[in-house]
Amino acid sequence: MNNNCFSLKVSVFHGRQAPEEATLVGYGAIIEALQLTMPFPEQLALISDKRRSYSETNWKVFSSRTAFDDSLYKHLVFALKNEGVNLLFFKKLFDKLSEKEMMSLLQLEPTGQYSRKIWFLYEWLLQKQLDIKDLSIKNFVPLIDDKMQYAIEGTRSSRHRIINNLPGTIDFCPLLFKTEKLEAHINANVSGKKNAFLSSIHKDVLQRASSFLLLKDSKASFAIEGESPKSKRAARWGQAIGQAGTKDLSKEELIRLQQIVIENDRFINMGFREKGGFVGEHDRSSGEPLPEHISAKWDDLDKLLTGLLNTNDKLLNSDLDAVLMATIIAFGFIFIHPFEDGNGRIHRYLIHHVLAKKKFSQQGMIFPVSSSILDHLDDYSKVLENFSHPLLDFIDWEETTDHNVNVLNDTLDYYRYFDATKQAEFLYDCVHDTIENIIPDEVTYLTNYDEFKRYLDDEFEMPDKLVALLVRFLEQNAGKLSQRAMEKEFASLSDTEVEEIERKYVLVFS
Repeated sequence: MNNNCFSLKVSVFHGRQAPEEATLVGYGAIIEALQLTMPFPEQLALISDKRRSYSETNWKVFSSRTAFDDSLYKHLVFALKNEGVNLLFFKKLFDKLSEKEMMSLLQLEPTGQYSRKIWFLYEWLLQKQLDIKDLSIKNFVPLIDDKMQYAIEGTRSSRHRIINNLPGTIDFCPLLFKTEKLEAHINANVSGKKNAFLSSIHKDVLQRASSFLLLKDSKASFAIEGESPKSKRAARWGQAIGQAGTKDLSKEELIRLQQIVIENDRFINMGFREKGGFVGEHDRSSGEPLPEHISAKWDDLDKLLTGLLNTNDKLLNSDLDAVLMATIIAFGFIFIHPFEDGNGRIHRYLIHHVLAKKKFSQQGMIFPVSSSILDHLDDYSKVLENFSHPLLDFIDWEETTDHNVNVLNDTLDYYRYFDATKQAEFLYDCVHDTIENIIPDEVTYLTNYDEFKRYLDDEFEMPDKLVALLVRFLEQNAGKLSQRAMEKEFASLSDTEVEEIERKYVLVFS
């Protein structure tokens, strides 16, 4: 392998317009030079010809003073130092390098911190040991730089003098970059603000709000899938959501949840898939699959789900932020897509589950995040596509006789090592929206409803059922009772009384 041909001068790179003509370095340069079968990172690194450094959405530009020798090792050191750890990249690189090439690479700076990181990653990712003696130096260095990426406390590898602070396991370990948005959300202590707000609400109102929000979240979760279930089915799934966090996550628990979601299984093979899967449409004339997302291979499901569940257990016992953990587990599940049907609703259930397990959701209030997702459906689609679309170029598949997909190449690593930053930002936005708007709006509505009901009790001794009907009619008709309602259900009210009720409704609910 030629070790001196990685840097590349670019102004446009794979359809990305660079902010200036500069030298592509780090992960992007190595992926291009070695033709590694993986998407490029969200942000690529450039070294400018000028002495200036800045960042843009898809680019991080470094001063000319950071230029270095054009070798594989120097690019790897630059990448680890400035672009963080990319597990998918290292797995693809190590699959490409021979053991002899690897040994030569590590001998360049055998005790340097970046050599040790590369060495640890090689033996961890490939699960095999190189013919290198254990280190005896004193200092340990963390694998993940927690100024760049989120990490956990970690365990020490005496052999490499590395602290393995990866937030996952060998079979499932998505990573998250620290961004201004995520740090702002975390530092805002949204969970604390939510609990302070809920503590100020009367217990009776809070319990009723929780019940309404459960049903609202259940209906929203179906609506996201383009379904409008009967109230009974929505309530059934709402009850399941209400139990989130009470049971430990397992393969059996996932199957139980699918059985609750799928009421009629006549046309669906229940349980984990035993064939390929995709999300998308079929060509109208030929029936050919038109995938937007290709699911993990069915024969990889056992390993991936075992990895996801082990990572779930590991992160529950860590200090990783609850919303970040929910992102890793819930979005990891939806990308794997282990069932023929029901994946989306279980994915959103897992958000509830993790938030409850991590004590983010307290006081019996399940977090109605699906309602916010439904309100931001375009953004939701974009963060799902952020994972799925770049992978389509790297998955070889053929059409099956039943117009499904059969994946031909090895795709396991794509589903266990990915960057979940965009998904975390989206989920935190939804959590913030839920705290700032959805829960307070429901509590406010119930408080107003109680005030309006007291007025109707005092003035008209109106029964609860009729109050509920009256409010629904007023809501549907912009605060006015229709002529039909005044002639039928509320015929006993005079015109003056109707006018007074309408005035009071607007006063209370506005």
